[in-house]
Parts: sequence; structure tokens; C-alpha cells
Amino acid sequence: MDQPPFKKILIANRGEIALRVIRTCKEMGIKTVVVYSQPDEGSLPVLLADESVCVGPAASKDSYLNIPNILSAALITGAEAIHPGYGFMAENPDFAEMCRDHGIVFIGPTPESMRALGSKAGGREIASNSGVPTVPGTGVLETVDEALLAAKQIGYPVLLKASAGGGGRGQKVVRTQEELKTLFNQAQEEARLYFGDEAIIMEKFLEEFRHVEVQVLGDGQGNVIHIGERDCSIQRRNQKLIEEAPSTLPDSLRQEILAAGVRLAKYVNYAGAGTLEFIVDTNGHYYFMEMNTRIQVEHCVSEMISQLDFIKEMILIAAGNPLRIKQEEVKLYGHAIECRINAEDPSKDFRPSAGKITNLHVAGGPGVRFDSHAYAGYQIPPHYDSLVGKLIVWAPTRQEAISRMKRALEETIVDGIKTTIPLYIKIMDNPYYKRGAVLTNFLKTRME
Repeated sequence: MDQPPFKKILIANRGEIALRVIRTCKEMGIKTVVVYSQPDEGSLPVLLADESVCVGPAASKDSYLNIPNILSAALITGAEAIHPGYGFMAENPDFAEMCRDHGIVFIGPTPESMRALGSKAGGREIASNSGVPTVPGTGVLETVDEALLAAKQIGYPVLLKASAGGGGRGQKVVRTQEELKTLFNQAQEEARLYFGDEAIIMEKFLEEFRHVEVQVLGDGQGNVIHIGERDCSIQRRNQKLIEEAPSTLPDSLRQEILAAGVRLAKYVNYAGAGTLEFIVDTNGHYYFMEMNTRIQVEHCVSEMISQLDFIKEMILIAAGNPLRIKQEEVKLYGHAIECRINAEDPSKDFRPSAGKITNLHVAGGPGVRFDSHAYAGYQIPPHYDSLVGKLIVWAPTRQEAISRMKRALEETIVDGIKTTIPLYIKIMDNPYYKRGAVLTNFLKTRME
């Protein structure tokens, strides 16, 4: 690359994803600015970025969600673009619009696309219009009476979901009419607290299903490609723990889901990296859930099997370049698995384990990658999510990838805090997991 697409990019995030963006920018010859909250002053992104700006105290609302401070940091440092990572401002159309108003490029989709796809209700409507199947459900429900009528038509159990939600938050499974009367207002209040929007939708709750998602890249110029699919079924409380690419779905079903994902993304002329999430039931029927209009935590497994740098592609697209590769040029090879190493104690119902990492040894060897902002002596703050790092492995086959992941997990040492590593070692030995029999209730039903 003769000339970088931007001279300076501000990263409006923290932790491993901020570091991930910094690394790609350095390789592209782009200067970086990272914003940080006071507790994150000693974090690796702050230490490794070319510039850093404190944007507030610990509370996210006063720092990483503080739009005036973030925009001021970009303008003061002369950043031409902002990469939002995931979470925080990544799917906030108002923020993207304000970036545009201030002459700053938002590295992601347009505010219009985010508004259309950002709510679960809007996503369902777009899926229907583009011929992609959705789980039986509703638009936004205003009252308990509307919810009771909808549940009667759909049939219990049902799932209440925050329309603006994500990350498994703002969801409640309802099995009876009496439960619905109690839980509807609670769901609205949680949605308001988590997302600033109390809108609730309802869907039929499927007891057993797989969570499969399609990674897409679009350039906003009519071109959209997929980079395969991922299986993200191993979860706890609707939050992903282990992801792998490709899934173990039959190839015919895989191709249907991939085509559906591309079709929906093309329908909205999508620009940037995005993920379309699907439910696949035990009868092999698939349904669209939502689209995440950002880079995903688990993008790494798709990078490993494609050898593409998604952050680089996002930056090039945001600079106005058309996609550099066509669908037929995408070559997927081998199998990749990611384990999210969280500062939590699985033996005590995943109790958070903030504290100081006294010793850190990272696994190595062929096909092993560790994306983390942590280091020996780093203090895990209690204010944010519990992700310490992501251990990712690649191997030619799924069986070899499982063996490699087990070896890498056993080699990884994180002292001073509790982590999810012991749980993942058990899962790698689990016969159901080994044969690909994974469902979202795996931890409850198949870890005896």
C-alpha cells in the first residue's frame, strides 16, 4: 500500500479490541489515538497508541459513552476517522451521524443502516422484506395487554427481548400468562436501564437450537460478500463463551444460511463488517435473529480460516474503496476455535473475579493466537466486561483444532484471578462437543 487511507484514526474503545485496531493501523502506517477512562490509564492500548486522551472517570456513561468528550478528543488530535470497536458507541447511529456532521469518518455502516438494522423490530421487518425467515414474533409491544394477546397467538414459551438490546441483556423467557404479567414491566425497565430504550418485542422461545452467524463485508457500493459462518452455540446466560468456524452444519443448510445473510446485507446496501445471527432448530430450520452492525468479538475465527484482516478491510471501505475481493476469491481453509478467557469463576456461577494479574503466560506454537490487553501486573477493573483475552487456534481439521485448543488452554497461565480456562478444558474433552453436538443449552444439559 503506497499511501495509507487515513493519516490518523481515533479508537473509541478499550481493552483487547482497542489494541486489535492499533495493531492493524500500525501495519498500515496510520497513527493512532486511543481514548481512555481514568482506571484504564495503565492499559496496553494507552501504552501502545501514538497518542491517548482521558475522556472521563470509570463510569462508562462519563467516559466511553461520553460523545462530546470523544468527539473533542478526535478534533483536538486531528483524527480523520473513528473506529468504534464493539460495544459502547459501535452501534449508536446518533454518534455516527455526529461524526459525519463534524467531518470525521465513522468506520462502520451509515447511521441510516444502523437505524434500520439496529433494533430487533427493524431487523425483523427488513429480513421479511428480503425473503429471509424469522422466528414467529411481534413488532414493538407497548402494554402488558398487547403482550398477553401476542403470547396467546404465538404460544408459550415466549421470549421478551429489548428491541435495542444485544449481548444477551434485556431478555426474559416467559412460560406462563402469570409470568408474563410480572415480567413484562421488568423487561421494559431493564431495557431502559441497559439501552436507554424501553421498547420490547416478543418471539417464540425455542428450547433447543444452535446459534449460527454469517460474517459479511460490504462496501456500500452494491458489493457484499460472506466470509463463511461461525457456530456460537456454547453460551451462558445468552452470552457467548466458545465460537468456531466453520460450523458443523450440513453443507446444503450452510449454503442456504450464507445466501440469506448476503441477501439481507445487500438489501440495505451494507457498508463495513457485519454479522447476521441465525437460530437453527433441531429440525434443521433456520431463522434470522438480528444483525450486528459492527465487528464482533469472535471475528478472529473467521480471520483465521480466511487469512483476511477484517479491521483493515473496514478501514479501506470507510475510506471509500470498493471491496478488494470477490466472493469466488474468498478461500476458507481449516478450522478455528476461540475461547473467551473471562475473569470469572465458573465453579461459583461465573462470579466476577476482578483483581491484579500476578503472572501471565500465553500459549504459543503453530496455529495459536492470543488477543489480549492484559499483562502481568495489570489490574482487571470491576467497571467493565470481564474479558481478559481471546485464545484462538487454527488447524486443518476440527478434531486437530480441538486437540490444539486443549493444549493451548493447559499452557496458558493467568495467576491472581479466577478465569474460565478450567471450564474450557473440560469442554474440549466433552464427547458431545467433540462430535459437534452443540446447542445453546449445552452447559446445562451436556456438562454432567
